[in-house]
Amino acid sequence: MPSGGAQGGGVEFTSVVSERAMVGACRASGLDSRGAELIRFGENALYRLAAHPVIVRVARSADYLSSVRVEVAVSRWLEGEGFPAARVLDDLEQPVVVDGCPVTFWHLIEEGERKATYGELGGILRDLHALTVPEGLELPPYTVFGRTDLRIEKATGIPEEDREFLRERARELRERLSGLRFASPKGPVHGDAHVQNLMVDRDDRVILIDFEGFGFDHPEWDLMVTATEHHSLGWQTGEQYGAFVDAYGRDLRDWDGFRTLRGIQEFQMTTWLMQNVGESDDVAKEYTRRIASLRDDDAPRHWQPG
Repeated sequence: MPSGGAQGGGVEFTSVVSERAMVGACRASGLDSRGAELIRFGENALYRLAAHPVIVRVARSADYLSSVRVEVAVSRWLEGEGFPAARVLDDLEQPVVVDGCPVTFWHLIEEGERKATYGELGGILRDLHALTVPEGLELPPYTVFGRTDLRIEKATGIPEEDREFLRERARELRERLSGLRFASPKGPVHGDAHVQNLMVDRDDRVILIDFEGFGFDHPEWDLMVTATEHHSLGWQTGEQYGAFVDAYGRDLRDWDGFRTLRGIQEFQMTTWLMQNVGESDDVAKEYTRRIASLRDDDAPRHWQPG
């Protein structure tokens, strides 16, 4: 497994760094990287190869290596189960590490003409949560607060009173979570279960993608996302949310722990956006709107997707 050593010393993850890792990993794996197209640059960099029906995914540092290994293992497990999910290339050792960046190779999903529905999301999650994790597949627990503490401390361009409020909100949510009794046993969870993590291919198959947050925990964590988006934010119509509930077979809002999970989801969404307040006036305004409404649990959330 080629490696230039762990990325460190403050090395910034740029498109130049990711392209070098992509080219090196392709060379090591016998794939032609000429003409590769950068199709997304964010938490990861995604490239579409011109010479093969393959997506190359480059993670930003060696810190991500363990989670990337989980992604590969999950993809291979789901393929063996016949579950409709993104597939890594079978005949390659993965991940390949180049200059400290873990790199993986995925079969290209040719998208069809339509987007997945909320009913299909409910059905996919129902089927996923019904699977039994095989022995030997070690999955982490759901990372409830993820990088939120680091985001709060490192964020620039926010008032100090916001920072202190978010610290206190984190402490409050952790306390509420510690006393929560979940209604369902633990099992496989996607960890970022929104409808944008479904793709519909040209054969009209609905396919689950993006296994970065995959783990072994209570299924309520997956239901939390859509329930909060509907109940708090109104991002789905009643018909769309009803289709989600009907397909899954449960409405999380009927559970007395929903208020706590709703608070956690809103907190995650606000601290994620907070990182980007310097990008534009629109992002800064949206952050201001979100932080103001977080100070009052009963205030309406007139949030915009972002």
